[in-house]
Amino acid sequence: MAVITCIDDLKKIYKRRVPKMFYDYAETGSWTEQTFIENTADFKELMFRQRIAVNMEGRSVESTMVGEKVTMPVALAPVGLTGMQSADGEIKSALAAKKFGVPFTLSTMSICSIEDVAEATNHPFWFQVYTLKDDDFMRRLMERAKAANCSALVITVDLQMLGQRHKDLKNGLSAPPKLTLKSIADMMTKVGWGLEMLGTKRRFFGNIVGHAKGVSDASSLSSWTAEAFDQSLDWKRIGELMDMWDGKVILKGILDAEDAKKAADLGADAIVVSNHGGRQLDGASSSIRMLSHIVDTVGDRTEVWFDSGIRSGQDVLKAIALGAKGTMIGRAYTYGLGARGEQGVTDALNVIYKELDTTMGLCGRTRLADVDQSILMIPDHFHRQ
Repeated sequence: MAVITCIDDLKKIYKRRVPKMFYDYAETGSWTEQTFIENTADFKELMFRQRIAVNMEGRSVESTMVGEKVTMPVALAPVGLTGMQSADGEIKSALAAKKFGVPFTLSTMSICSIEDVAEATNHPFWFQVYTLKDDDFMRRLMERAKAANCSALVITVDLQMLGQRHKDLKNGLSAPPKLTLKSIADMMTKVGWGLEMLGTKRRFFGNIVGHAKGVSDASSLSSWTAEAFDQSLDWKRIGELMDMWDGKVILKGILDAEDAKKAADLGADAIVVSNHGGRQLDGASSSIRMLSHIVDTVGDRTEVWFDSGIRSGQDVLKAIALGAKGTMIGRAYTYGLGARGEQGVTDALNVIYKELDTTMGLCGRTRLADVDQSILMIPDHFHRQ
């Protein structure tokens, strides 16, 4: 068995094991993929300051996120179609997160349903919703999440309409996927993946099929998804969705300080600085370049988290140094899930934990509370407003 030393090790196995359609779904951005590429590339412009002769004993990267204790300030982000990367993938990911001591966020567009995950894990998790038009469906979705003991709601606010992702269109990746002779032939070469998928009954969107009006099976899902997203979304509507939940709310998809102010005005418990992993507005700034200004603007009013581009524990530490109180990872754990199932998610978390802990120590810090921009060398041109 391969020795896993970094996230890229998992990515290589993942690419070999999972059908191209689903690999490309995770490993793609919109249009030219400029923002998708810069999300990771821009981290390289931030260099660490090495410190020596500092007592590094007793280090801890424990923290809290919206009042919940976490082993490290990392949550598994909501990722759609996770159950197609590995059979029952949402359950596997939730179990790995529970055992490691970090939050798991279930996507509305998951394959396993809220109830599936709740039954399998018997542990609180977070639930993500989009800003959809159908109030009846949204209320029932939130009621189901509350019944499953979900402890926070993540509202994705940057997806009123889909950014075009060329690879998905070419692969026929939609809801549900449009299978072609080419994609079927590719799937037939992924024997391990295929045998696992044959062994599960969960292959469709469990939170939607049988729950949304007019969606009784996979064939009726396409028309629903085409009409469901609310392009008329405004801040009043976001406030209404927050009131529907009446609990801890995290607003994900903030990339501008003015929007961060409005989110704080609504009373969001946390906001996530994110460009949807480069999958929405191509040509937008990388998330890491926007983080510091947003922290300076609203960091005293709400928790500011970071998402988009994290591939290592060093990336997590850089985000914390720029003021983030927490981070979310999507692709990094998806690589692990597709590569090795639940164990692969645990592998990804272990890699990030070790890199975060070791790098913090080599920068002369033993607690995350003492980490700030002084551990970094930041180019003058780096921050954007």
